[in-house]
Amino acid sequence: MKKDMFEKVFRKTCRLINSKTAKMIIPVVDLARKFNNKPAIPLKEKLAEIDYPLLGDKVIMLHGVSVGEVVSLENLIKRIKNDFPDYKLVVTTGTLTGQELAKKKYSQLADFITYFPLDIYEAVEKFLNKIRPSVILIAETEIWPNFAFCAKEKNIPLYIINGRISDKSYPSYLRFKKIFATVLNCFDGIFSQSELDNNRFISLGVNKDKALVMKNLKFEIERKKCDITLNSGSSKVFIAASTHKGEDEIALGAYKKLKEKSKDLKMILAPRHLTRLAEVEKLTKETGFKYGFRTKKDDFLNNDIIILDTLGELSKIYEIVDVAYIGGSFNKTGGHNPLEATIYSKPTVSGPSIKNFRDIYSILEHEKASFVVKNKVEFYSILEKLFTDDNFYKEISDNCARCFSNQQGAVDFVINKLKQIL
Repeated sequence: MKKDMFEKVFRKTCRLINSKTAKMIIPVVDLARKFNNKPAIPLKEKLAEIDYPLLGDKVIMLHGVSVGEVVSLENLIKRIKNDFPDYKLVVTTGTLTGQELAKKKYSQLADFITYFPLDIYEAVEKFLNKIRPSVILIAETEIWPNFAFCAKEKNIPLYIINGRISDKSYPSYLRFKKIFATVLNCFDGIFSQSELDNNRFISLGVNKDKALVMKNLKFEIERKKCDITLNSGSSKVFIAASTHKGEDEIALGAYKKLKEKSKDLKMILAPRHLTRLAEVEKLTKETGFKYGFRTKKDDFLNNDIIILDTLGELSKIYEIVDVAYIGGSFNKTGGHNPLEATIYSKPTVSGPSIKNFRDIYSILEHEKASFVVKNKVEFYSILEKLFTDDNFYKEISDNCARCFSNQQGAVDFVINKLKQIL
């Protein structure tokens, strides 16, 4: 089938499902979601059948499908508000958790936060007619045919930023190369995290003139100056950060074994939720080590372990530790952001559950700046090596610094592109 004919047939196929059909199908889907304890799909909002504010004719739209993407947009959003004060800002997400986080983080920055429309041409057209964006920036790899076709037809500049194609997804994309090439070439630009991602987009049929490397927005975080003194002296410090139920025991158990080899090793235990403090204290007390609390201004002069029972101090306390365990990774939480420690050139170790930040871990592991372990045996083994082998520790620490340096510059890239577009 010739290219023009294929595109014509594909576009027609994409329009087969309309809003009326969606209203019949989605309630059935919601029953299955309810059975799996998942929230109902916000149908009216995703069909653009809600009231939208009047935003005028200067609108910048950013889309981040879920938590990871929403977090990655933070510094870009702040720069856009600063550098383009005459423009209204719309932020969209695809998931409930993404929506909740966006409203929590950006309610004072964005002029409107809503769901990305379902990829039904009728809904997309209605959405774009109401929002009237001057430019659309899609974070990572949200490739929706009807949305791309409709934006192109309306001459709305459409870009992928922070683009990536995972090792797992790439073979599937190649199998349907013709379809992806048709959709991707509706975008005015595709700006990727790395040369590898950029080459993958090009191999899918993206015009080379549209494909550029911008580096990674998720590495655009600020290094906070630490004003905390715990008097650790020459002792090394291990932190178990953002721990969840079942993880404190693992971290404390590893610390107890490490302590047998490094008598002066200290530990900070920072539970993710302070409602668990009583449980965390009980587990700490059972180790037999002396412990104190940050809120009581206890330090390491008379304690082996300090429980971080404050809010807002974790991201800066990484400056005064040596190695960090990133919690939420030895249960089904999906892990937390390792970059908050990596930015201080501190090696991180995580359990196998890292789905929330899988792309970040992929980069860190590739650069040998972080470790994802399968079990408690591997966990202790890598901690022991980091705390007892100074040359190994320095190598990993240097890798952290180099990795951050190589990945930064993404916000400036996007801002410069927006200045050209707008």
